[in-house]
Amino acid sequence: MDVANALRWVAKASLPLTTLKNPADIRSVLDSLKLTLAGAPAAAETVRRKRAVLFNALAYAVELGELPENPVTLVKWKLPKVTEEVDRRVVVNPRQAAELLGAVSYVGGYRRARGRRLVALFACMYFGGLRPAEAVALRRPDCTLPDNGWGSLILEKSRPTVGKRWTGTGAVHDNRGLKNRPANETRIVPAPPRLVRMLRAHIEEFGTAKDGRLFANERVGAVASTTYWRVWDEARHLALTPEQVASPLATRPYDLRHAALSSWLNAGVDPTEVAERAGNSVEVLLSRYAKCLDGRQDVANRRIAELLDETPPE
Repeated sequence: MDVANALRWVAKASLPLTTLKNPADIRSVLDSLKLTLAGAPAAAETVRRKRAVLFNALAYAVELGELPENPVTLVKWKLPKVTEEVDRRVVVNPRQAAELLGAVSYVGGYRRARGRRLVALFACMYFGGLRPAEAVALRRPDCTLPDNGWGSLILEKSRPTVGKRWTGTGAVHDNRGLKNRPANETRIVPAPPRLVRMLRAHIEEFGTAKDGRLFANERVGAVASTTYWRVWDEARHLALTPEQVASPLATRPYDLRHAALSSWLNAGVDPTEVAERAGNSVEVLLSRYAKCLDGRQDVANRRIAELLDETPPE
C-alpha cells in the first residue's frame, strides 16, 4: 500500500519525459543537481554521482523508445571539478599519531574498553595504510604475526557500512571485494614490527569474532563506521590542543591512511611499492599526495646535480 501511494505521488509530481526535449528544461534539471535538498551547494563528487544516475536513467528511456536521444547531450554543462589532492593539513606526524593512538585507549573507560578494542584497528590504518573498511574486514587467518620482525596482512574483503536497506541481507555492513580490484583478488600489505606487536596484544586481550575477524564491537558484531568515528572524535579532543581540534588535522579516521602513504613517499619509498601496498595506481597516488611531499625537490635537484657532475663543493 505504501509503495502504491508513493508511486501515485511520483506520477502526480513528475513532469512528462517530453519536457526534457527542451534544452532549457534539461539545463534547469542539471543545475538542480548542484543543490542539496536543503538548498545548499552540494559537494562536487555528489554532483558527479547524481549526474551519472540521471544520464543512465535517460539512456534507459532512449532504449525504451520514450526519447529519441539522451537530452543531457544536447546542452553544454560543466561538471564541478573534484579536488583529488589530499590537504596536507590533515596529515599527522609520527608524534601526533602516537599521541592519538594512545588517547584512543582512554575513550570509554577501561572496563568497557570502547576505545581499547579499536586501537589496533586505527593502527592498521596508520602503520599499514589500510582503508577503514579493509581494517574492519581483516581476519586472523590472513595475518602473519611473528614474534619478532615484520609480518604481513593479506587483504581480500572490505566491509563498508552502507545500512540495512542497501545490503539486501538486512546487515548493516556490505561484504565486498577490494576497491579497484577484481572480485576475490587479494593485496598483501607488509606489517611493521610495531603493528605486529599491537595486533598480537589485541588478539591476546580481545580474541577474534566467530568468523575470524580481528575487530568487533561490544556485541561481537562488525564495527560500524559511526562507532569508530565517535571514538576517534573523542580521542582527538583528548590528544590535541583546542587549536588543533578546530583545525583539519586528522579530522577523519581515513586521514591516518593519508598520513601513512605520504610518510612512505617522503621517506623515499618507491612510488610503485607504495601504490602496491595502498591498492592505488601510481598516477592516482602521486596526483593525490602531491601537496603532502616535503623536500622532494631538494632530493631531485641533488640527484640531477650528481648526474651532471655539478655537486656543489662542501
